[in-house]
Amino acid sequence: MALRAALLRHVRVPVRALNLTGRTSEQLLSGFGSLFRSMSSHGDHITREEVIERVLSVVKSFPKVDPSQVSPEVHFQNDLGLDSLDNVEIVMALEEEFKLQIPDLEADRIDSCNLAIEYIYNHPMAG
Repeated sequence: MALRAALLRHVRVPVRALNLTGRTSEQLLSGFGSLFRSMSSHGDHITREEVIERVLSVVKSFPKVDPSQVSPEVHFQNDLGLDSLDNVEIVMALEEEFKLQIPDLEADRIDSCNLAIEYIYNHPMAG
């Protein structure tokens, strides 16, 4: 929903055009990632390598985490032994690090470094 709201502030698409295509607005918007990255306030979108490095850094700095156990494939609960509250705290730290808001439904799905990396890299406003 946050992506949709951000898009609607910048792009005007006639409702009739959406209905004629037979696609949902999410399907239409999913193909415009690079366009919206170029429209973001921070200029060029951050690279995948930078996202990986920063996500891993946030997770390694979490007090209950052994930094030597952290990799892009690590699962917060299964591999690091974190609970759901820890998971929420990590997502909040990622929001602060990348200066974005992750909707609750999306935040609930982010339970590993890999999912965090994918979400943030594909977010048009991540900085």
